[in-house]
Amino acid sequence: MTTKTKEPTQCPVTATLELIGGKWRTIILYSLSNGTRRFGEIAVRIPDISRKVLTEQLKELEANGLVERKTYKETPPRVEYSLTETGKSLSAVFRELEIWGINNVLTKR
Repeated sequence: MTTKTKEPTQCPVTATLELIGGKWRTIILYSLSNGTRRFGEIAVRIPDISRKVLTEQLKELEANGLVERKTYKETPPRVEYSLTETGKSLSAVFRELEIWGINNVLTKR
C-alpha cells in the first residue's frame, strides 16, 4: 500500500490561501492590520467567532509566521497580538479587498 504525501503547491494563490484562507484567518489578520490588539479586542471585533476557534486560529497564524504573540508578566496576565513583518506585508491586499467590498458588495445591498 502506498501512502500519498501532499506535495507543496506551485500555484502562488493556492499557497497564499493555504496560509490566510478559511472562515476566520483573513478577518483576524484584517483586524490586526490596524495595530496591536488584545485577545478580547479581537473577539469583540469578530462577534461570531468562538473563543476556542479564535485561540486555535491565532495559534495557526503564529505558527505560519503571520502573527506575533507577546505575553506580559503582569497580574492579571496580559497577552497582545500583532502582525509580523510578513503579516504586515498583506496590508495592501486587505486594503484592496476592502475597496472591492465597498464597491461591489456593500453598495449592492
